[in-house]
Amino acid sequence: MHDPYGRKMFKENPYYAKSDIQGQLVVVLRGMYEDRGLELIKPPSRCVKKYEIHELICSDETGIAPGSKVDKIAYIGFAEILQGGVITVGDGVFCGENQIGFVAGFDETHSPNHLNIVIRCDKRLDGEALGLRPAGKITFKQTK
Repeated sequence: MHDPYGRKMFKENPYYAKSDIQGQLVVVLRGMYEDRGLELIKPPSRCVKKYEIHELICSDETGIAPGSKVDKIAYIGFAEILQGGVITVGDGVFCGENQIGFVAGFDETHSPNHLNIVIRCDKRLDGEALGLRPAGKITFKQTK
């Protein structure tokens, strides 16, 4: 198989414009780890379907990107996708009106059950510390 991302075929972001992805929290998590060992896949995008549930994890590690390992994490929660689409690295992640960070990449440890969507945050906080609640709105928005 010839992965266009692995072959570095794109010289610029191919995602000219895309819809926001809407979701809502179904579980709020707490917990932080210093040595989680997530391995971000190389592709910088993932399609998500309506009604799928995926895990949101934040990290304040610098330099995390597709293909890298992520150790320092905080668990945010699980979100149900209410409007499907394509999530890409660099998308802003919002809980309600508050931006918590940017998508850094995806880990498939628990696939096909769910994706771990890793979010680069300035400060590593779990869902409890962020004051999140079930049914809270989650949005992924294109930033570039």
